[in-house]
Amino acid sequence: MTPSTTNKPGCSYPSLLTVLSCLLPALTLCPAAIAADSLRVELKNGSKVSFVGAIGRWDADGNARHPVNPKAKFGQPEVDGVGKPEAGASGRWLISDLKPGRYDLVILVGERIRIEGFDFPPVLEFDPFVRIDQRPQEEDIKVVSEDIAKSPHFENKVKPLHFAGTGQHVRVLVQLLRDEATSYDGEYGQQVAVLRHEVWQYTNRYGTWSKEKRTRVFDRTLAPKSELRQWTWIWEPSLGGLEVGKGAAAVRYTVPQQFNESSARGLLPY
Repeated sequence: MTPSTTNKPGCSYPSLLTVLSCLLPALTLCPAAIAADSLRVELKNGSKVSFVGAIGRWDADGNARHPVNPKAKFGQPEVDGVGKPEAGASGRWLISDLKPGRYDLVILVGERIRIEGFDFPPVLEFDPFVRIDQRPQEEDIKVVSEDIAKSPHFENKVKPLHFAGTGQHVRVLVQLLRDEATSYDGEYGQQVAVLRHEVWQYTNRYGTWSKEKRTRVFDRTLAPKSELRQWTWIWEPSLGGLEVGKGAAAVRYTVPQQFNESSARGLLPY
């Protein structure tokens, strides 16, 4: 017997048009699904953001995916994917067509603010990645910081920014700046500053911390000293090590309204 489609007494079935009209407002408020090759970035306080990009710095084994450009520029990040603002969604950017892997975000704010994500790649062969929440003991951080401060460097300003590791190994994101005279001054006809960011590893050998010779270089930037002194370049671990290709990838971040020495890790105007 064919089931009857007639309404039972006392029952009312809404029409398809009525159902769709009720659902439409809810659907328009929900973000579209994120494709497997995409990364969505939701920014609070992001009205002055002019650029969002993703850098595929390391492969799954921690090998560098791109050579370091020795003359990179502050305001021109070299990325693997550029974000586009999503229509009708204030502060939301979508970076598409990314290959599967780990990515670090780069955000440009206003004229001279750069916020960059990172994680701690392997330094020695067979080392794993280290997460920022793997916090070393404060005493170990103190010993490593003191060793960095007293060691000779080509750069005249060497500053540890972030630490991660265990009781056996400590990794440090280090900012190395030389803004004293170099041979580049004559080449460029003005005072030139050289800025690098690297990850160093210290190993605890029988109770003594020693730095490994091998380091991992993130970048190297040349700029007139007068220009560099106007820039803010902050390193933010929550924007780094983002996995693309293993499901919906999204990150939320609140852009700071101001930066200071107590809270910002990186280069500040001076």
